[in-house]
Amino acid sequence: MNTTPTCIAGLSEIAGEYDALICDVWGVLHDGCRTFPAACDALKKFREACGRVVLLTNAPRPPADVMRQLQGLGMPEGCVDAIVSSGGASRDDIAARAATAKVTGSKVKLMHIGPERDMPIYLGLDVALCGPDEADVVLLSGLDDHDTDTPEMYRERLERILAHDLTVICANPDILVPINGKNVYCAGAVAKLYEDMGGKVIYYGKPKPPIYRMALAAAQSQKRVLAVGDALETDIEGAHLAGLDVLFVAGGLHAAEVGVLTKESLAAFFANKQTSVVAGIDLLGW
Repeated sequence: MNTTPTCIAGLSEIAGEYDALICDVWGVLHDGCRTFPAACDALKKFREACGRVVLLTNAPRPPADVMRQLQGLGMPEGCVDAIVSSGGASRDDIAARAATAKVTGSKVKLMHIGPERDMPIYLGLDVALCGPDEADVVLLSGLDDHDTDTPEMYRERLERILAHDLTVICANPDILVPINGKNVYCAGAVAKLYEDMGGKVIYYGKPKPPIYRMALAAAQSQKRVLAVGDALETDIEGAHLAGLDVLFVAGGLHAAEVGVLTKESLAAFFANKQTSVVAGIDLLGW
């Protein structure tokens, strides 16, 4: 693997080599509280000079809701061409199950683990919310309170789910994300615990290949695509599996591990990893 990626100060140094950008959201464009102006500006300038920009996010919400969230956090117009989300892919799964159930005159009995703000994943679909004793499938979109909860706090619920051999749809494979400088647990951490307990999980989102096929279709690229991300196990691993060049945002999730961004610190970070990147940047900017 390449352990000596280039350090760049801005996307413009390599942007001309690509005609599409697949960009992560949390940790790259915002921190859960506000968007990063320099990152938004970089996306706008890439669109103007090079090609399409697709946001690829493990957010457990459909694309339209992701866009509203980003606008609410301060993202200006003209930054993106399309959004592909794990929440949208999860909704497609539930919709397909609902359509199958409708043929027999029934509804999908759905157990939801996660905050109410993630309800758009199944809102409007023909499902019936219920507990683990009645459920056909479980939707895991997040922790009830990401500020205080840990995966271990969900073990009892998972044991009841496992007792019924239920499949868990994980609408956000992220293990951790940074919120205002603090790393907090996501649905992926609870899903991993369920797997460790012997349960079956269907993951929608990075690093799984299907979500990259959706993103590449949205990119409409015939040439070269650059992926941008900050999380090793999702953004970097997923793009690597998809055969994409990667720009690593070192000042995101792994900032403390990388330290001061230098060619040497990047090489040290990726030295024993099974992935590689073409370049590293502190924070995304043009």
